[in-house]
Amino acid sequence: MTLASIYICSECGREYPITPEFMLCPVCRESQSPDEPLRGILEVRYAADGLVRLEDLCPVEKAFFPEIPVGNTPLWKAERLATHRGLYLKDDTMNLTGSFKDRASLLVAAFAQKHQCREIVLASTGNAGSSMAGIAAACGLTCTLFLPRTAPRAKMVQALQYGARVVSVDGNYDKAFDLSLEYSEKKGLLSRNTAYNPLTIEGKKTAAFELFEQLGKAPDYVFVPAGDGVILSGMYKGFKDLLQFCFIHTMPVLVAVQAEGSAAIHRALSEGRFSKISSHTVADSIAVDVPRCGRYALKQLQAYRGRSVLVSDEEILLAQKQLSEKAGLFAEPAAAASYAGYLRLESTLEEDAVCVLLITGTGLKDIDAALRGLTFPDRHIRSLGELK
Repeated sequence: MTLASIYICSECGREYPITPEFMLCPVCRESQSPDEPLRGILEVRYAADGLVRLEDLCPVEKAFFPEIPVGNTPLWKAERLATHRGLYLKDDTMNLTGSFKDRASLLVAAFAQKHQCREIVLASTGNAGSSMAGIAAACGLTCTLFLPRTAPRAKMVQALQYGARVVSVDGNYDKAFDLSLEYSEKKGLLSRNTAYNPLTIEGKKTAAFELFEQLGKAPDYVFVPAGDGVILSGMYKGFKDLLQFCFIHTMPVLVAVQAEGSAAIHRALSEGRFSKISSHTVADSIAVDVPRCGRYALKQLQAYRGRSVLVSDEEILLAQKQLSEKAGLFAEPAAAASYAGYLRLESTLEEDAVCVLLITGTGLKDIDAALRGLTFPDRHIRSLGELK
């Protein structure tokens, strides 16, 4: 069973049907200014009488989903990483394309199947693009991807291998985002752009559902790598649904972890407004000048007393190495940022707190970043006698 659902504008409260025609609230969108987060982000709301199952809290019927391994990823303890007994890793490197973004791509693909949309368009720094490309391939859909020319080659290779049409953009993610929207609107195609398509938030909420099922309760803290704010927003949406239908009774503290060189949401939480930045960080997946989901994410952080923390590129790379050496988990820099943020705040957390780190992408997607902290053998032996 799928519950009755509608879109509701997160700013003005207007309601819209869940169809391909509606992405942002058309009224709030009229006041959109350049270089600011999106206005009029739509949220899926459910209506129900009586008992509700978590699987019913989805706007697309199960019949439209392909049978591919997305979600239900492992949650496991990392005993060598910290003094806290309750530290867990939510390992989304185990998704089909090695990324948390598969959760959103899967729902968008199911929605496309339901509404007979044959081509999906998006911009990406790499992960969302390779994710949508892989899932589109599994569904027989066409994927057109606008990718900044600075995107890691491994992510571009992945998208090309899946058969996506890759358009290289001479500019950053924000430029790619604008061009992809222009293209999708001109051609009348379905956009998967994060935040712009409400289902990207709705798809990512499934990680919150899984944490509840795996722990048997809500965690105390969830550390979330944050760039454009969609994963953060998706986690809030999942826990809000759990609150609405009385699965849990308190909201966890969500911690938005941002790189010092891409700190728009952190600054807005401190200052109460967004200001223009020019992002630069080794963690390409969370490097954005304009966080498209920033207004919505900031609203959730303020409403539910969330926190934010900044980490340096050096801390991110160190966290990446420690995750590998102490947990056997090779995470990309953006994913390792969650651990870097945890290390920053570890001494301030309650001793018995249950903390979850979202590990959002595999390190194999960006080996160039990992190379910065490695030393390769500089000599080659012919016999064991040459070993030092």
